[in-house]
Amino acid sequence: MGGYIEPAPIADKENPFESMMSRFKIASELLGLDDEIYNVLKNPAKQVLVSLPITMDDGSIKVFEGYRVIHSNILGPSKGGVRFDPGVNLDEVKALAAWMTWKCAVVDIPYGGGKGGVCCNPREMSAGEIERLMRSYTQSMIEIFGPDRDIPAPDMGTGPREMAWLMDTYSRSQGMTVHSVVTGKPLVMGGSLGRTEATGRGVMVSAMTAMEKLKINPYQAKVAVQGFGNVGSWAAKLMEERGCSIVAVSDISGAYYNANGIDINKAIAYRDNNKGSMEGFTGAEKISGDELLLLEVDVLIPAAKEDVITISNVDKIKAKLIVEGANGPTSAKADNIINDKGIMVAPDILANAGGVTVSYFEWVQNRLGYKWTKERVNRRSDRIMKDAFENVYKVALEYNVSMRIAAYIVAIDKVSKTYKYRGGY
Repeated sequence: MGGYIEPAPIADKENPFESMMSRFKIASELLGLDDEIYNVLKNPAKQVLVSLPITMDDGSIKVFEGYRVIHSNILGPSKGGVRFDPGVNLDEVKALAAWMTWKCAVVDIPYGGGKGGVCCNPREMSAGEIERLMRSYTQSMIEIFGPDRDIPAPDMGTGPREMAWLMDTYSRSQGMTVHSVVTGKPLVMGGSLGRTEATGRGVMVSAMTAMEKLKINPYQAKVAVQGFGNVGSWAAKLMEERGCSIVAVSDISGAYYNANGIDINKAIAYRDNNKGSMEGFTGAEKISGDELLLLEVDVLIPAAKEDVITISNVDKIKAKLIVEGANGPTSAKADNIINDKGIMVAPDILANAGGVTVSYFEWVQNRLGYKWTKERVNRRSDRIMKDAFENVYKVALEYNVSMRIAAYIVAIDKVSKTYKYRGGY
């Protein structure tokens, strides 16, 4: 036989759905959830798979695969983004839909969880092709979407422009303008003030509240932020305004470190003038992205992608507090080691729920036909995020568990009690 050797599986790369389910199982056992409700909450309520034939600019017809998973509508209409990405598949969409259920329940807003996506590469498509794809996807989901049924939002590869097309297509099918069918719209079409910075702002509120508990003085705190996109850059900017020193940031081009603190406004301006990249930034020395996670800092904010803190690097993490701006940045296998080291984690389903909170505000404003000021949006989202943190912290002490398991306990308890009151059949 030839010399081919089967590559060994990477031990610490986990399926995000399995990571989420392992935590869900621990929390369910601590709550004493019975099998019936466990199985109801484990399985998505509805999974929709559609084929979307699209005429491309060169006249050829290409068929794309689209998904929408409604994990739960026990608390209210399902809520969740639509991503356009080559990696979109049913497993991923199922995991993200379940995450949305827990996220909405943790911050106590009346939504269930949903998620959608189309397997495509928007970077290789023209605006016209993306528009035709978005409208076709919406058309195929007319029976699924609705302000009282399922409310989509932007995600990877989609933004306000795509949400405008979605709203228009849905509105045409109803014979009237329906603003509240989708959130993350352009401001002129009923989008909410404060939406752009909402997720990063929620990360900041979670971080500041956790620092209070840990008695970390913000004016002496060093912070490292992995991922300098929308979430990471807003979290960094808002924490810097509150006295923290942001000593490291990173993006796809690498990581940038300055022991005396990076000027975040300068870094954002540089990125925006440099096609969204930090490449060549001179306000800090360049280090590797892996080094950023292991820096001697008070607060580490992973705000890039999933599975960056794993059993291969968790031993070397020196931060006192981890605030998860991204979904699933810590693998389930790394959880116990983090807990043994005494590091507090503000978990993703709590820390990055500022985005869905302000999406909820957008929906409320659309239904009222009334616009709130930015101050009101910020004040209300800050209060919801702080209350949610305090509630999860209280449950963590009560059950003597990590903040992550406590967040799942809070979410599962809320959804399961509502299910019992409503009654299954």
